Formats: sequence, structure tokens, C-alpha cells
Amino acid sequence: RDKFEQVVQMLSEGISSRRGRAGAFLHRDQVHGVLRGRRGARLAAITSGGAIPDTADYDVIEDPQGTFVGKVNEDFAIESSGGDIFLLGNTSWRIRRVEAGKVRVENAHGAPPTVPFWLGEAPARTAELSHAVSSLREAVADRLSDAAGAAQWLGVETGVDHAGAEQIVAYVAETAAVLGCVPTERAIVAERFFDEAGGMQLILHTPFGGRINRAWGLAIRKRFCLTFDFELQAAATDDGIVLSLGEQHSFPLDSVFAFVRTATAKDDLIQALLASPMFTNRWRWNANRALAVLRYGGGRRVPMPIQRMRAEDLMAAVFPEQVACQDNRSGPVTPPDHPLVNETIDNCLYEAMDLDGLQEIVGRIERGELHTVAVETPSPSPMSHEILNANPFAFLDDAPLEERRARAVTLRRTDPDLANGIGALDQAAIDEVRQQAQPDVRDADELHDHLLSVGLQPEEEAGTWISYADALIAAGRATVAVWRDDSHREYRAYVAAERTTLVRAAVPDVRFTPEITIALPRAGQTELTQDDAIRQIVLGWLIVAGPVTPPALAARLGVRPADVEIALAALEGMGTVLRGRFTPGIVEQEWCERRLLARIHRLTLGRLRREIEAVPAADFMRFLFRWQHVQPGSQLHGRDGVLQIIGQLQGMEIPAPAWEEHVIPARVRLYDPADLEHLCLSGTVTWGRLSASGGMTEEQSETGKRTRRQGPGRNSPIAFVLREDLPVFLRVHRDLETTVARLSSAAGDVARYLQQRGASFMSDIVKGTRRLPSEVEDALWELVAQGVVSGDGVAGLRQLLHGGTRRRDRRRYRAYGGFRTVPDGSGVRSGPSGAGLRTHGRSLPVGRWSLWQGSGEVESGSTEEAIARQLLRRYGVVFRDLVARESLAPGWRALLGFYRRWEAQGQVRGGRFVAGFVGEQFALPEAVEALRAVRRVAEDREVIVVSAADPLNLIGVILPGGKVSSVSGLAIAYRNGAPFDIAPMGALLSRLQREPTSVRSRE
Repeated sequence: RDKFEQVVQMLSEGISSRRGRAGAFLHRDQVHGVLRGRRGARLAAITSGGAIPDTADYDVIEDPQGTFVGKVNEDFAIESSGGDIFLLGNTSWRIRRVEAGKVRVENAHGAPPTVPFWLGEAPARTAELSHAVSSLREAVADRLSDAAGAAQWLGVETGVDHAGAEQIVAYVAETAAVLGCVPTERAIVAERFFDEAGGMQLILHTPFGGRINRAWGLAIRKRFCLTFDFELQAAATDDGIVLSLGEQHSFPLDSVFAFVRTATAKDDLIQALLASPMFTNRWRWNANRALAVLRYGGGRRVPMPIQRMRAEDLMAAVFPEQVACQDNRSGPVTPPDHPLVNETIDNCLYEAMDLDGLQEIVGRIERGELHTVAVETPSPSPMSHEILNANPFAFLDDAPLEERRARAVTLRRTDPDLANGIGALDQAAIDEVRQQAQPDVRDADELHDHLLSVGLQPEEEAGTWISYADALIAAGRATVAVWRDDSHREYRAYVAAERTTLVRAAVPDVRFTPEITIALPRAGQTELTQDDAIRQIVLGWLIVAGPVTPPALAARLGVRPADVEIALAALEGMGTVLRGRFTPGIVEQEWCERRLLARIHRLTLGRLRREIEAVPAADFMRFLFRWQHVQPGSQLHGRDGVLQIIGQLQGMEIPAPAWEEHVIPARVRLYDPADLEHLCLSGTVTWGRLSASGGMTEEQSETGKRTRRQGPGRNSPIAFVLREDLPVFLRVHRDLETTVARLSSAAGDVARYLQQRGASFMSDIVKGTRRLPSEVEDALWELVAQGVVSGDGVAGLRQLLHGGTRRRDRRRYRAYGGFRTVPDGSGVRSGPSGAGLRTHGRSLPVGRWSLWQGSGEVESGSTEEAIARQLLRRYGVVFRDLVARESLAPGWRALLGFYRRWEAQGQVRGGRFVAGFVGEQFALPEAVEALRAVRRVAEDREVIVVSAADPLNLIGVILPGGKVSSVSGLAIAYRNGAPFDIAPMGALLSRLQREPTSVRSRE
């Protein structure tokens, strides 16, 4: 009833007593309790009434027709000028001129436009949606132990595709690793870290929606203003609040949750909103609704600038303290009890913000019902990125975008996997800063300057400075202070003559040897208390000590730990020092001077960033040795290891003997040929040639044309392929008759026999074709070289390679693999697989022979996508120069589309991983971490020897020099990823065994 009476009083007596009854629309008969409209009230209500607020958008008018095109924001129109081109709808418009409320344009006929902007408040997330988001975070966090299962559940629960589900799970997992928990409605997190400017950013992860966070952010900002007497920048989104702290803002991080209290939240918020634009805007809107500021007058619309001026004048009449000069304001602003003011404040508190929701959350914190976490990090967590990059509508202060301190934060977008250990500072960085902070004393004067800074220097820590100290004492510029602490332990420290008064104030029972009397100027001197003196000494030591615990500092200075803690608390209030757990392995709370801590953060980030800088080609080779399991210690074992190697190298054609002589044994420790045989006979793996060679050639002779058959050589390339992926690699269906026409008659007979009878044993082929066994053997080898025939197992290929019925030497071959020099210089020895392939009389079944044909059913796009994934599996990192050596790969342009799409989906990383190569580069996430690990491993003198036929022969591809032919008997020696010798395998091994420490030029 009181509010109703206030409204009636306002409408019948006028908005403000200063204006008299101007603006009164009702005639009130208080005697009879009757209300009647005054003259003009009806017209004002009809023309200017309504609850929807007016906007100041400018109309866009096309000349010369005068056609209305649309509207643009007032700020955009004011900042535009004639000749500017902008986009509205799907048409580009060129501005001819900007008038009051109108922008006159003409068609720009497709000229490149800019996109107009609109300023205003963005709608906040509802409480129900915020609760759903929080519940989803909790559900994903509870399933992080099984990432694959979590992604599958998320896809079923939300309908998001598998790639998106994996990204969400990774996003939540990385955040949990950094913050220690996932921010939800039941667990809120305060995160603080340094920015590039040396300031600090405070992120409150509070996923309660924009209305609550806006209220919380304004209230905290007001508390900071009252506590530190400094304004700060702030922004609030649906998921959190960011506060940009300066050097003077120093406080225990967990105390931020107690800044806003239930009892004072409303008063703090009212004081905060009175200085914000939301109050001014809503004041004008309410003035329009209350008909205190008319939208139409004299039959014409009142321009928006005039309405603003009249609303401001109305505020000066109703709420003069709000528009009063800031220089004359003292203490909080007291809003008058006026209907317009009350309505505007209520609109701000309960429409633009949610005061009730804020008070409920703050109350839960006070009662301990809401879990709170405070964490210091050297770099922002993944969930803070969105909050740091808040749009202008989220700002809680009037600083423009280009002046936001949050823009000084560097986000590691290309390296989100730094979650492990991200909350800990680097011990090496701490040690380096401590060393840099220590003074480099070179003479007595520099020691004297150091004593002036720290107040006192313990004698036992003087070290090489003793001679300088003796010189200062002899000159009367320093003395030795002696005192005992509460445990009667004696302390001795050097003190500059100018600091004897300071030390005596800090330690009243101190005695100086020798005693020094010095007349100091009295100008600027004040009486020192013990707390002040200890505070100065503590500050001096923090500047040179780095992170330190109060007990350790007290033991060094010989004062009580309680006095040190009082001094630290005072310095913290001054913004000079910060507390936290900075040194890895130390659980006690430490204190550090702000600037030193900022340097430690920068060095920590610098180390992490250097680890993801592009590596030279030699380091990339070191990575590939590990990635492809050639590096001793990374080799695989058993049948599963053979299968993994085939899966990584499938589709790559290598000279046939090299597979079991060099390539597989180099990667599988104690390689057993029976493992490969079993994989082939079980149908898991198959082999054959993917690219056909020319079979018959025509030569011109004096007697005319003659045909010469190019017989296959022992080094004919073949590839091993997982049978399930065979259609991808053998995607071209070869016409048998066309292929046979280029082959010998024996090969043609064998091919036609296999086409008719299917898979057959050697003896059946000999009988069916009525050919000699040696002819059939040559024909099979010719068909293998053409990519027409393959065998069930590998024994048939071995028989062809080592002579079968045609060769009688039955030479056994040795599998060289994983050769390396021993660091102690004992020479070169074979790797674990040095036993090689020796059948020892054990015969493996040769198996059947059959045609090797592609299905022709795989679509080109899916084939290219599968090859793009295979290249990532093979190398971990791909780029144009590396892929160029792959004969079966499509062009880089075709692969680029897949890699870009996978990068957008978060499946691969884009960046600069290998230095010295132009164009885009992409890597698997696990490859990025492995590449970073290579940078951390110190170089060694280990030698890796691989066959020239090995896929790791990348000389002339990514390594300098001419290409080395892929000959099985040729070997390349690498040291620290760089090739240094190329020679036949036997000769190279013998040379390295004789001179294990020598480095031979490849030339």
C-alpha cells in the first residue's frame, strides 16, 4: 500500500518537488478519494506509453529511392563516415552520409564490407540451464577414469557426435588436472595466475549463470575498491568472473570467497550498480514507462539524444547525489525513497542480476555447504580461456576492449596437454630466480649496498665476502651484531652502520662489536617500532631470497616466527608479497616477493613454451627412432609387436629382403619369423606389391622391333598390409588380361590358372600349367613383382628370395637390427634382434598362391582419409615435404582438408613442430608430447644403424644431402639424429666396431 501511495503521489503532484506539478497526469481528490486524468494525460499515455524500451538504432535508407533497408546500432552509425562499406542482410552498402537517426546508403555492388556491431546487454543463461550444465560437468567428471566410456556415454546422452564428445571429455579432464576438480554448482574454484604485464588475473569459476555472476562480480569489485582503495577491471560470464589485479592487490587466495557476505551483499551491490551503465539505462527506460520523459511531443517523435538529456535532468531533480560532482562526494551514496529510483534499483537487482540467488550462494559458502577450492597456476586453465576472452557486454567497468588487462594473458591454445604438473612452478626456474636475486658482490662498496638493502647479513652465510666485511668494519662503515633468540641460540650478523638503529629496534637486546655511533640526518626520520623494523628487514630478505617459509626466514634472521608472520601479513596488505605453495615438494605455505614470483612464472612458462617450439630435423629423427621403435629400449616384443609394426608401416613398399633382414628385426626384439608367418596364415596380415612395374618393353634394333622382358630382381619392393585395410591400398582393380599381355608366357599361364582355380599350392600349379618347377617359380616371382599374386604366408616369399628349386646355395641370412654403439666405447653390437632369422632346420609351410586383387568398392574420399590417418600413425607428425616420399599417398592438397578438419575437431594439432619446412604441419596429441620429451632428453653419443631400405632413410627428404637409394645391403649410421656415414652394411659395422668413437663423413 505504501508503494501504491508513492506512485499516486508522484503522478498527482509531479515527479519532483523541485519542478512543482510539472509532469503530473492525475488530479487527486483526497477528500473523496477520487482520481481523474488531467488534460493531456490521455494523449501522453496513447503516444508515449508502453513497457518496451526505445533503442537509438539508426534507420538505413537507400538512396535515391528512399527505401528502408534496416537498422544499425547508434554507436556503429556515429563511428561511420561517408564511403564506408558495411554488410546488412546479404548486400554490401556504401554510406553516403550519416544524418540524425538515419544512415543514407547506396548499393556497393558486392564490394568487400565490414560487419556492423551492436552494443548492449546479452541475455544470461537461465538458472535451469546452468543447473543442467553443472550436472553435465559432474557426470563427465565422474567418468574420467574411462575416457572412451565417458565419450560414448556423452554421445548417447546428448546426441553430440563422437569427435565432439571426445573433445568435451578432454576439456573436462584437462581442467580437472589443472584445478584439482571440475567447477560445478557444488564446487567453485578461485584460480590466480600472472599475466604478461606482471599483474595477476583472478578467475572465479562459478557456473551459476550471468545474472548471479554479474551481481557477484560487481559486489567483489566494490569490496576491492573499499579494501584497497583502487578500482579494478572485471567481467562476468555465465561460467565465471575475471578480476584483473594490480600490484597493490595482495591477499590470501582462499579469502576471496569471504569478500561478499550475506548481510552486506545488497548494500554493496546497490553502491556498485549506481556507478554502472545498467542503472543509467534503466532509469531512462523507467522514465519513459512512467511518462516522466515522453517519447512523442508536438506530434513528432522526440529524438533519442533529447530523451537522454531529459532523463539526466530528471535524475538531477529526483536523485541529485547520483549526478553530483565526485570531488564533493564522501562515503556511500544514499538513494532517495522515490518510486522511480526504487523501481530502477529493483530492476537492476532482480532483472539484470539475481540478488536472491547470490545471497543463497554466499550463505551456502558461509555455512560450509559449498565446496571451495583456491589454486595458484602459472598459466590459465582450459575453462578460464572463455572467461578471459569475454565479450564487451560482459564487462563490469567502463574500460574499453583495447585497454583490458585480461588481454595481456597468453593462452597456450596449441598446447592444452600441459595439464600434468601445470599447477606447480618449475624448480629450475625457482633456482634460477634465486640465483639472479642474490647480489653479485665484487668489492666492499657493493657489500655495503647489500647490507643497506637487507638490514643484516648472517655471518655464516658471508662466504667469500668476509674480506670485504672486514674492510667495512675497519673503516667504521659496518659492525657485527650479536644476539640470542628465545632458545638461547647465538646469532652473529654483519650490519651497516646506517642500519644499526633498525636492527636495535628489531632486536632490542642486540650488542654490536665494535660499537658504532653515527650521526644520521634527522630529516625524514620517524620513530621505529619493533614491528616496523622487522617488516623492513623481512622485505629486504624476501627481495633476495625467493620463495621461503616463515619458520625458515625466522631461523635465518634470528627472530620469532610469530613476528615474521606479522610482518609478512603487513607486507601482504601492502601488495608487496604473495603467499602460496610455490616450490615443488614443499607442503608448507611459502611467501615470495611479487616481482620475483612473476619472474618465476615467466621462466616456467618460457620453459614449457620452448618444449613445444619447432625442433630441428635432427631432433625430429631422434623422435622418429622412438616413434617407430628403432631406438634401443623402445623396441617391441613378440607377435603383438610384429602386428603393431605392420600396422604402422603398412602400405610402404620396401625391397622384399629388407623386411625380415633389417626393418622388422630393428623394431621387434628377438624377432621370430614364425610370428609373421602366423599373422599371414591367420588372415590378419597379407603382402604383395601395390604399384606394378613395367613387364615387357620394346626395343628398336637393326633388324626391327624386338620384345625384351624385364625380369624381377631380388630387391623388388613389396608391402605388408593388414588384411582389413587391403581395399584402401589396393584400390585399383587391375585388368588381368591387360597385365598378362605384358608378362612372359609362363607368368600368363600361372595367372590364368590361378584365376580359374583360385588359391593353389605350388605342386598343383606345376601340374595344372604343365610347366617345370623352376619356370613356375620364375613366373610367380614375376607376378609378385607385378602386384598380381600373393601368398597365404611368408614362407613362399622367402623361398623365392633365397632360390627355392633354382638356387642351391640355401644361404641363410642374418637380420641386422638396432645396431648401436655402447656409450662406454666398447664398440658396436647388434641389437636384441641380432640372432636374426635362422630356421635351424625347421621348415615353415610355404602355403598357397592366389591372385592379389583390389575390391574396387572403396570410395575415393574414404580412401584418402584412411591414407591420411595412416601417415599420422607412421610418422606422428606430417607435413608436405615428408609426405612427398610416399608413392601411394594422394597430393598434399587432398590430405590438407582432412587434417584441417581433424584439427578443428581436436583430433590432431596444427602448428610448427619441425623447423626448416614451409607449409602447415599437423601432429597427433601423443606425438606432440613425445616430441617434447625428445627436447628434454640430453644428446648422447649413441649410434643408430639402419638399412638404406628402411622407412627411416630420410636423407634428401627432410635431411640435407642427396637421396640414398633404397638398397637392402646399404646402411646409414646416425648419431643424435644426424647421418654421418653411409656404406655397405658389413663394411659399416666392421668400421664402427674397430673405431667406435670415430665420426666419418658421408662423402
